[in-house]
Amino acid sequence: MSNTLTDQDRPELQKAIEEMVESGFTGVTMRVHDERGEWVGSAGVRKLGETAKPPTNGHVRIGSNTKTFTATVVLQLVDEGTIGLDAPVADYLPEFGLDTKITVRMLLQHTSGVFNFTGEYYDDGTFAPGIPATTAGQEWVDNRFKTYRPEELVRLALSKPARFEPGTDWSYSNTNYVLARLLIEKVTGRSLAEEMQRLILDPLGLSGTVAPYTQQDVPEPHAHAYYRYEDAGRQKTVDVTRQNPSWISTGGDMISTTQDLHTFISALTGGKLLPAPLLAEMCTPHPKVGYGLGVFVQDAGDNGGTVITHNGGMAGHAALMYSTPGGSKTLTAALNYVDDAALSMAEAFQKATQKLVKEVFGGGHAGSADATEPAR
Repeated sequence: MSNTLTDQDRPELQKAIEEMVESGFTGVTMRVHDERGEWVGSAGVRKLGETAKPPTNGHVRIGSNTKTFTATVVLQLVDEGTIGLDAPVADYLPEFGLDTKITVRMLLQHTSGVFNFTGEYYDDGTFAPGIPATTAGQEWVDNRFKTYRPEELVRLALSKPARFEPGTDWSYSNTNYVLARLLIEKVTGRSLAEEMQRLILDPLGLSGTVAPYTQQDVPEPHAHAYYRYEDAGRQKTVDVTRQNPSWISTGGDMISTTQDLHTFISALTGGKLLPAPLLAEMCTPHPKVGYGLGVFVQDAGDNGGTVITHNGGMAGHAALMYSTPGGSKTLTAALNYVDDAALSMAEAFQKATQKLVKEVFGGGHAGSADATEPAR
């Protein structure tokens, strides 16, 4: 759409992102496409200590939105006949000794029961650590340029007890998507980045989207990401925009822009990337939390209808991605903030996203809190 609206045209949208900054985010950029055209706005700062706003065309680490891109590639390969959606993953990746009951569908829907390599939160409030992720404070800061191989993350996860028998419950696990990556690479003989380029990025012209693997830099322009931790009893805040994202791998390593996320989610929900039967499978939610195959399927509240979404947080950067079925209305956003081991921004993140969805898609609430699950 060529008619870009300004904050004067949609003061309620500008106010919504300014309130997010007041709630603790350092910067927010949002893009809305709907029947009134396209609106783009930003609030807060690009970098702590400076006054410039975040760039509206900025690149951001999109965290768990990576899962939606990855699930789409898997389903495209299902459509091509390369992968069976209900085939055992062990048939493709025999080297890991996976439970033969785990299917490709279970990876995409988080119903495999496989331990989450970034750490597992149990219902009784206990936490079982995995690798030094952003819950680890200084240990994560000290390790943030280290390269982890995807196989290493999977083997660590498989050395821990499974959460449940495959297919009997739902639990969010980054490990599922690292297995999906290895599955894609095994069956195609190409890297996930190459397959993503072939199947999604090139066809849609997503020039601002990167699957970096170990690349440390975020392309310019971009807002900055921060992490706060305790060092010898004192609080330190460091700029963590540059880091090696292999620690999260396909759980959340991609970089994109609000424009590319809009193009992607509207094309996906509009049926341009998957045939109707597979798109319907993708958007069929698990009853426990409304998770389909790489997307959350939510009720946007009073007369707001359904939204297809994924959000993601990744060490001081986050991205939001929402669309109506059919892709005619979308909301995408890039956030920068100060992250920490206590996940202290999680509640503000959840409240803010619920408010934005209510503002853009109409009435009510934004569905389950799990939809704001960060990449950890």
